[in-house]
Amino acid sequence: MSTSEQRMSHSITVQAPAPRIYRLISAIESWPLYFAPNVHVEVLARGDTEEQVRIWAMANGDVKSWTSRRELDPEHLTVGFRQEVSQDPVATMGGAWRVVPVTDESCELWLDHDFTAVGDDPQRIEWITRAVDRNSESELGAVKSLAESSDGPAESEFSFEDTVHVDGAAADVMEFLDRADLWPERLEHVSRLELREDGFGVQNMSMDTRTPDGSVHTTESVRVCLREEDRIVYKQTVTPALMKAHTGEWRITPAHAGGVDVTSRHSVIIRPGSVAEVLGEEATVADARSFVQRALSRNSGVTLACAKEFAEGRSRSDTAATPL
Repeated sequence: MSTSEQRMSHSITVQAPAPRIYRLISAIESWPLYFAPNVHVEVLARGDTEEQVRIWAMANGDVKSWTSRRELDPEHLTVGFRQEVSQDPVATMGGAWRVVPVTDESCELWLDHDFTAVGDDPQRIEWITRAVDRNSESELGAVKSLAESSDGPAESEFSFEDTVHVDGAAADVMEFLDRADLWPERLEHVSRLELREDGFGVQNMSMDTRTPDGSVHTTESVRVCLREEDRIVYKQTVTPALMKAHTGEWRITPAHAGGVDVTSRHSVIIRPGSVAEVLGEEATVADARSFVQRALSRNSGVTLACAKEFAEGRSRSDTAATPL
């Protein structure tokens, strides 16, 4: 049976200048923070007008991963893409983002797809169609919201890192961070954690976290365990009220003097509409940024300290067990 190619197009009107819109669709590293379906993006290679990327994204409730080549054309305001490595049920997929100016301050933004399904299976075609519909509408809406805001995400978006040195092995630190299912036993601020892994290094996690005032916040996250690189990246899919988006990374790197440095990185977009409700009528977005950074840094600091204690304790045990 010949494989039939499916074509879909979605569009939205954006009241913003074309260059601003194009910057959002071309800056793919920011997509996990800006676009709800996107979990993580790795830039594998980059030239002046081409880049190869690996993307992890939600599709109909599942996390799928693929490798794509993108062609960027700022003159014609287009970004073309073609998957080089796809994941079932997708056999092939490509398309383009197109910014079509209407006036100096208004554009039509188009997102086109063409695809084939594995085995030309009607059920797979229907599954892909639903995923493309849902994700395209979500991503177009996010671009519209960001582009039409007065100053973009600049005021409400921020990133920061915390790092500790560990006189131990990277494998032991990675084991501690990877086995998040054991965190309720190991971390005092985690009261409940449910973890499910799909066999491809993708973990779905639901966690209850205690704050110093005794309240409990429930978050849900997708984690991508890049074990060969000693990294875990994640995105919260259910966030506390103050955060519109939150992505993060646990990164382990060799230290020059021995041992390893372990870094927790957070990237956040504050939800301005929730600031007054959570922090009081006089609170500002800047106050919310400080509040969120303190809370995240406190929790990741506890996790880093416990990972350090775990790895260094195992290192001491291994040294003591080594015969002279």
